[in-house]
Amino acid sequence: MDVSIVIPLFNEEESLPELLAWIERVVNANQLSYEVILIDDGSTDDSWNVIENLRSSNSNIKGIKFQRNYGKSAALNEGFKAALGQVIITMDADMQDSPDEIPELRRMVLEENYDIVSGWKKKRYDNTLTKNIPSKLFNAAARKMSGIQLNDFNCGLKAYKNKVVKCIEVYGEMHRYVPVLAKWAGFKRIGEKVVEHRARKYGVTKFGWERFVNGFLDLMTIFFVGKFGKRPMHFFGLWGTISFLSGLLIFAYLTVSKFFFDAIGMTQRPLFFFAILAMIMGTQLFLAGFIGELISRNSSERNHYLIENKLGL
Repeated sequence: MDVSIVIPLFNEEESLPELLAWIERVVNANQLSYEVILIDDGSTDDSWNVIENLRSSNSNIKGIKFQRNYGKSAALNEGFKAALGQVIITMDADMQDSPDEIPELRRMVLEENYDIVSGWKKKRYDNTLTKNIPSKLFNAAARKMSGIQLNDFNCGLKAYKNKVVKCIEVYGEMHRYVPVLAKWAGFKRIGEKVVEHRARKYGVTKFGWERFVNGFLDLMTIFFVGKFGKRPMHFFGLWGTISFLSGLLIFAYLTVSKFFFDAIGMTQRPLFFFAILAMIMGTQLFLAGFIGELISRNSSERNHYLIENKLGL
């Protein structure tokens, strides 16, 4: 199969028929074998009935319905599991992403050998104050922390090699960071393409300000797990050592001051309590590192590594 188009949706009954008709025109014009996987993320409108009706007239349309709303990341994860295409394209169901981009995204993956091609909505039709400015700040932080030079991590229109989506797990609010997850998994050929952004035709946006806070926290999680997931003591042990030794040195200084320079009583000095706090924190960080190592070494994923190729085996 040439392409799998994975579309998560929540309350998009109005846009689905027009979107699916548009996709069908594009793939047929380019003679592509395809499937469209629609993941209904607990919609409260008539979205699922619309999907069933569309499926009855086009067997290339497939559907997954969640019993309740789990979020876009969960929807993408299930879509990735089900996808059979050589190239997987993700897009939003609100018709702000253009299906006309599908052939070129697929070509870049196959002919230019990108693992991922991410869309860049260079010209946007969203509210400047509530979406555009926060998005620019968010993308700048994501570039800085991940080292991936993408202008638009948030763009739902992306293309992936099949093996990329089969090697990563998307959860929480991690859908914004699939390129980061892929990079940590060893897929480093990540490209970008300027894509058309269309004004919303139906419905209202499903995202608010909280997504930027959650997105930043998830970026921190990805950074930590990717770097220290299999060796937590390297993080907690380092900072535990620094904290404990800092407290110990302060305590030694206070002791020398008390007995050799007749300084004010140790317990009457704020540094005494700071030294105790630093030593306690250092001990706790060490314990967190030991516990993390125990969990890591007993995890079923402790020796799970992605192997790109083998010879003679």
